[in-house]
Parts: sequence; structure tokens; C-alpha cells
Amino acid sequence: MPRALPALLLGAVLGVVPALPGPALAEAVDQTHPMPGTGDVTIRGHGYGHGHGMSQYGAEGAARQGKTWREILGFYYPGTAWGTKGGRVRVLISADTTRDVIVAPRSGLRVRDTGDGKDYTLPRNGASRWRLAVSGTRSVVDFKTDRWRRWKTLTGDGAFHAGGDPVTLFFAGTSRQYRGFLKASSPSKGSADRDTVNSTRIDSYLKGVVPLEMPASWKPNAVRAQAVAARTYAAYEMQHPRAAHYQICDTASCQVYGGYTAEHALSNDAVDATARVILTSKGAPAFTQFGSSSGGWTSANRFAYLPAKADPYDDWAGNPVHDWSVRVGVARIERAWPGVGNLRSVKVTERDGNGQWKGRVWQLRLIGTRSGKPTSINVSGDTFRATLGLRSTWFTFA
Repeated sequence: MPRALPALLLGAVLGVVPALPGPALAEAVDQTHPMPGTGDVTIRGHGYGHGHGMSQYGAEGAARQGKTWREILGFYYPGTAWGTKGGRVRVLISADTTRDVIVAPRSGLRVRDTGDGKDYTLPRNGASRWRLAVSGTRSVVDFKTDRWRRWKTLTGDGAFHAGGDPVTLFFAGTSRQYRGFLKASSPSKGSADRDTVNSTRIDSYLKGVVPLEMPASWKPNAVRAQAVAARTYAAYEMQHPRAAHYQICDTASCQVYGGYTAEHALSNDAVDATARVILTSKGAPAFTQFGSSSGGWTSANRFAYLPAKADPYDDWAGNPVHDWSVRVGVARIERAWPGVGNLRSVKVTERDGNGQWKGRVWQLRLIGTRSGKPTSINVSGDTFRATLGLRSTWFTFA
């Protein structure tokens, strides 16, 4: 996820890669931390992200120790088997929020009518833009010279493509190139709405994912492990689609995807070197979550191949978030949970039981006074982390 570490390790940083319910492994603790009346409190922690599956910094650390990409994946996803996956994936281009799909003219540009399957070559007629738009509920093709003009009405949805060459899409004040088809896709039959969906081969999709999930310049075996984890995650989403007209999104809620524009020669090599390879469990694609840094312990999730285990590879000199600390104003905590009044202490009541301080925080209690009366608010570790922007739920108070 990063180009500049760790800020772009998005899936891990934001903790928004979908997490299935974890096993009930909470360990009760009684850790009370007095809070100062004013000023700041220091919060120390380990890791960056949810901790499930592969640590990206850990993958690089393992590669630096000579581990192969297969060994790295075997460590982080124990019990999985090797499989293959091809075909096409449908990706929602989430930043294109209009009903139109607007592209630049280029040689070989065509439009496909998904209603009758016919392909039409678009003429070189001096147009500066081509557009898939909606007239009533019908899809239409327009071109722009001095103004927009109608070229054709389609029987179904429309999709621009250039025979496998990249097509430039304009959206949200910017542009980006994509391989495959750029479709103005109906979310339901007869709808006047359209979403921009990129349909492309899975390994072409991966080439727009991997350099945004991990620096392409990292050790080849780390980048190859990332390619397989990302391909497997996409394969899982293809079997559990987000919507009827697309399977996966292009943000950190799924995997960050930047199309052809984001590609890098080194990460393309990693995708090619691991072509079609995925991890499977019980014959189906595994749910290969990954994140920036485990902090030294991975975190268990629902599946047996996502266990909590010590991670010896995460702690190396180039990982700035294996250990971290921040100062947070007590007043900021009080503003986030005004019901607590004057915060007197924070009591951690449940952790996952793994590593220093008994591991990641599951539950804590904010204790204070308000109008002379005692207050107490229970908060999950995830909520506390998200509200204060902490790197992970593996933290304590100094």
C-alpha cells in the first residue's frame, strides 16, 4: 500500500479491509491507568493496522532474511493450499460518481453494446471526448467537439475498450488509464443510474494494485508474496461480490487500485512471476487479509489460516511502526466521549492475550466525574483506535 511509508499502507492504516468476526479469545485483564487533570497522555503501541494475516513490513523482513515468497505466504497463512485463478474481475471506480463515463479518443477505441453484444469502432471525427450517458433509462454514446452530440443509442449498457490497450478515463477533475473495459453499468434493470465499472483480467487488475499496496522496490520475494495475497483476496471477493454489477471496489475498503496509471515495472514482474497463483482453503480462495505491520504478533480472525502467532519478521530496522508512541490530549478524549465529564482514569478490561501488555485491546472503560457524580463509559478497542487515529489496537498508556 505504500509509496511513502507508512502513510499509504491504506488497508492496514485505516483498518477498513473487511474483517470477518473473530473467535472469542478475549482475556480479562485489570489494567487501570490514571489520567492527568490537564495536558497530554502518552500512548505507546505496536504495529499498524488490524494485524490479520500478512504483515507487509514482515514480508519484507522475511525476504531480507532469505525467505521465498512461498515461504512467506506459508508463514502468514498456515494451512492454506496452492491454487490458480484466472478470468476477469469487475471493479467499481468509486471516485467517478456521475452517471457518465467519459474517455479520451485513441486509436482502436471501441464501444460494446452489452444488450446485443455488438462492437462499434468509434470514428476519428475530431472529437475531444467520448461519453456513455443516459437518456431516460437508455444508454447512449455521445462525442464532444464544440458541444456534446449524439452518436448512437444502445440496446443495453455500454462499455469502452481498445482491444486490451489502456483507455483514459476522466473523472472528479482528474484522469487515469485503465486496461480492459470501462462500463457505464446499471445497478439494476431499468435504472437510470450508472456506475463506472472496470472489467479487466485479474492479473491486469493486480498490476494496478500491488504497487499501491507495497513499494515495488522492496525485495522481489516480498512483492511476489503481496501479489499472491492480493490476487487471492480479489478471487475471494469475486466469489462474494459487493454488488450485482461489480465484485470489488478500488479503495482501502477492498484493495487500493489505480489502473494502468499506477503500474510499475518491478511490481508487474512480481505479478507475472506468480501468474494466476492463489491460496485456497477447502478448495476455495482464502480470505487473505494483510496489513502494514503486525507489531510482532498477528491477530486471529474467523478462519484457522488467520491465527494469532508470534511474528519474528516484523521487527527490522526499516519498520518505523513496529513500535510507536503518540501524545493525546486528555481534553480530546473528553470531547470524543463527553458523557465521561472529567476523565480520571482509563481501565483496560479485555485484551487478546498475545504479546506485551497481554496484546491488543478489546475493551476498555473510561472513568470520570460529571457534575460531582462518577461516570463510566465502555468503549471497544477498535472504536478507541479509530476515534483517536491510533495506529493499532495494541497499545497501552505510559
